[in-house]
Amino acid sequence: MCYYKYTKSRSGSTSREVCVMCLFARSFDIPQPVRRRKTKPIKAKKMKVYSIRRTQFLPVTPREAWDFFSAPANLPRITPESMGFKILYSSGDGVMYPGQLIRYRVNILPMVSLHWVTEITHVHEPAYFVDEQRFGPYALWHHQHHFKEVAGGIEMTDEVNYAIPFGFIGQLANWLFVEQRVNVIFDYRFAKLKSLFSDDKANIRKSA
Repeated sequence: MCYYKYTKSRSGSTSREVCVMCLFARSFDIPQPVRRRKTKPIKAKKMKVYSIRRTQFLPVTPREAWDFFSAPANLPRITPESMGFKILYSSGDGVMYPGQLIRYRVNILPMVSLHWVTEITHVHEPAYFVDEQRFGPYALWHHQHHFKEVAGGIEMTDEVNYAIPFGFIGQLANWLFVEQRVNVIFDYRFAKLKSLFSDDKANIRKSA
């Protein structure tokens, strides 16, 4: 690759030297190589990711569990009424599949509601499925639903990884109320499922 070379004479004047190959290329209108500047890598902003994991026993068969949890119409039944959860749209014919979109309205604060769009990204019937936020209040929302057959029923595990936008302000919001609210949702979910599938063996383990 050839470039112009600038030299300084003793008198202080500047002259430019061009190599023979460059002159040859010019005479035949051959495009000359362009010197490109090195690009600097863009540093990704650090994002705090929070995790919640819940495991609950339900005295149902794997088929019964899958049929219930894979149906979007059952979501309002296990969501606190105060959240005003309402499904606005669900793609497909009611059967869960990878790529399915679910759009709903939910109250994140009293008198403050927004639209939330979720995509079902992974489906492995009847073992697990994954839903991810595509539009909503979180910078990240990744929810795994696992079902494992055990003696007398199934062991259901919910694992959520989420992040809040706005950097330090988001971290402060999580400390003040978001983490507590997410836990309240799963506490309600546990109690409601225990009521729907009543059994003395129902139990839950929490970890964060």
